[in-house]
Amino acid sequence: MSGENSITLGVEEELFLVDLESRKILDNPNQKIFEACKTTSGPHKIVREFLRSQIETNTKVCSSIAELRKALSETRKIVVEAAEQYGATAMAASTHPLASLRDRAITEGERYEDFAIVFQEALRRFVVGGMHIHAGFGDAETRIPVMTALRRYLPLLHALSTSSPFTEGHDTGFKSYRLSLIGNLPRTGVPGALYSKSDYDRLLTNYQRMKFAANGSDLWWDIRPSHSYPTIEMRICDVCPRIEDTVCIAALYACLIQRLARLEREGALPEEPLTELIAENRWVAQRYGVFAFFGDPSSESGRIDIDDFTAKLIEELMDEARNLGCESEIRHAQTIVRNGTSADRQVDLFRLRQLEGDSAEEALHHVVDLILAETREGLEESFDWQLLF
Repeated sequence: MSGENSITLGVEEELFLVDLESRKILDNPNQKIFEACKTTSGPHKIVREFLRSQIETNTKVCSSIAELRKALSETRKIVVEAAEQYGATAMAASTHPLASLRDRAITEGERYEDFAIVFQEALRRFVVGGMHIHAGFGDAETRIPVMTALRRYLPLLHALSTSSPFTEGHDTGFKSYRLSLIGNLPRTGVPGALYSKSDYDRLLTNYQRMKFAANGSDLWWDIRPSHSYPTIEMRICDVCPRIEDTVCIAALYACLIQRLARLEREGALPEEPLTELIAENRWVAQRYGVFAFFGDPSSESGRIDIDDFTAKLIEELMDEARNLGCESEIRHAQTIVRNGTSADRQVDLFRLRQLEGDSAEEALHHVVDLILAETREGLEESFDWQLLF
């Protein structure tokens, strides 16, 4: 990818560290896990997260979807293998089905301690992990209107990622309860429409003047200009246990950016839908996942099935997909819609195990095993995972 069409990509995944024997979150994981990750991270970056029981992987900057897939596999493998040395493993999902939302130990540090003081119960219930995709393209002035144009697609991208239907041992009825927990914090959700860098700078300056935010990293929108990198960072998605699903979402994101950046250069970006309507579709995606019917102002009925919406979008993006070498990756979105996300597999297994006589807790242990196994898909086995089942 070069010239006007050049896009760079990177993915952050917030993973839970889980005890191999009990399958529960490790509140105080062995610190040697973090040291081992740091030693073996190579071109990637692996760091601590807000909760001591979490670890964040950051892939290197990638110039293609194929390179990104390899980088994701590498970062996952680094964490899994480091954790295994000390009786743990990594879980790629946005909630742990058995985890309590209270009394989780936070990582030491002034920033995290300040967060705990300010946000109180909202942060005490913040036992979630997210998947963030960074895309580098154009200049700062181009990135803002493209970010705004991307907002209408966020509900679909989120629906494809859902992996957090359970919390505190029960089925929430949502395919992504993570967004409900995040929504207890300020400066979250769908940002309003911004059309230039000066629009963004003006808003951020007001937040800073009012002492609501120190810098852009304190804006926790579903999509934002990164404070640290010249990228637009999509933050709405759950962590996908299956790497192939993550790659699919990243490929769709890249194709959308390439298309919208071209339209921006041509002065032909489509008219923006109301933020309130995008937020409504976001809630529908959070609640129903791939069973969603989105609001669609252009249709006679006012609604469109997610399968039809996805199929139409894939065909619209085929030129960009060919240019980026990711036709099969974006077509995988229809497979996700038709076969289900991690959330669907979790709920289906939970109900099946209960029908077979398991208690709710026993069924959820099987759900945890499913997530752990899917987290390892595509990684070279370093021990016999089947022994755990």
